[in-house]
Amino acid sequence: MYDFTFHNPTKIIFGADTEHQIGPEIKAAGVARVLLLSGQGSAKKSGLLDRVSASLAKAGVAFVALDGVVSNPVLSHARQGVALAKKEAVAAILAVGGGSVLDEAKAIAVGAATDIDLWEFYTGREVTAALPVFSIMTIAATGSEMNKNSVLTNEATKQKYNIASIHVHPRVSILNPVLTHTVPPDYTAYSAVDAITHVLEGYCTKKTGTRLQDRLVESIVKTVMETTDRILENPNHAEARASFMWAATLALNGLTPAGIGPYSFPNHMIEHSLSALYNIPHGAGLAIVVPAWMRWYHGKNPEQFLRFSQELFGLPTPEAGIKALEDWFRQIKAPVRLGEAGIPAGDIPLISENAHGLARQWGIADLYTPAAIAEILQLAI
Repeated sequence: MYDFTFHNPTKIIFGADTEHQIGPEIKAAGVARVLLLSGQGSAKKSGLLDRVSASLAKAGVAFVALDGVVSNPVLSHARQGVALAKKEAVAAILAVGGGSVLDEAKAIAVGAATDIDLWEFYTGREVTAALPVFSIMTIAATGSEMNKNSVLTNEATKQKYNIASIHVHPRVSILNPVLTHTVPPDYTAYSAVDAITHVLEGYCTKKTGTRLQDRLVESIVKTVMETTDRILENPNHAEARASFMWAATLALNGLTPAGIGPYSFPNHMIEHSLSALYNIPHGAGLAIVVPAWMRWYHGKNPEQFLRFSQELFGLPTPEAGIKALEDWFRQIKAPVRLGEAGIPAGDIPLISENAHGLARQWGIADLYTPAAIAEILQLAI
């Protein structure tokens, strides 16, 4: 194990009907007025927003509402949220929805605490302050409910960039797995791919030897795969939904990479370009990128990829394990080729140049040159 500091300040409230606790939790934090942020209408149709509004009202917390957050949240809408938060003098942001809603909530929290344009923070400026963030999750996937990350797409420049700051860790996140029962099969599959990729990024790019962390990753991957299979057979499988939700949270709350030493996130780096350029679901893009990247990269870390194949699939070679993961992605009906997502192979140079911009920002541009990224994408044709 390498030396590390682990600090996760998010309080998780997990269980059925826990959304009713949000009002008292926000009130206890000394917040009297919030911006209530939501997506495209599903939280309203389900009655969830009514329950949240009632909890806020009962606790004496005023709110102003903003909906319309899209999958792969965009800068223009986040800027609207910043302007509204400042105009209404809210003291916190409450996200009700999936990871996209929470990502934008974090962006608004940063922008509302400064006069600096929001996009500067996504292109390298350090975040030094943000309004408190609270969340009620309706999709299990991104882990944003218990981490410091936010991803935003600049529609004008076609850049999908991120921030990472302790200031945007949610203060409280409500996880009611019952709210995820209505997530459709395709987004259940994409969520599974996202959660798996979150833990495999560090697992596959680190040095060998941190066996405890390896076992944590392997347990999460196995749990996600097992519960996804059950959920696709029975969307209302309560135990599977609950275990899936907690596994997705653990996949990106800082626990699994603690002590593993240097690692990188190349699959997300490449996928961000796919969803920025073509607006495909993030998990769908990862299902295309991950097997291709693994085939390109496994020779650089053969011992770890052998462990991956043996421990997760009981197979004797890295190539066999990679194929098994790709076959499972295909089984749950996630795309595994660019063409399956409507992305022309002729666009690979464009995608590679776009992704290289993020590679530079993340400090991995020496390995992931445009030519290298193109080689990876060629394996996804």
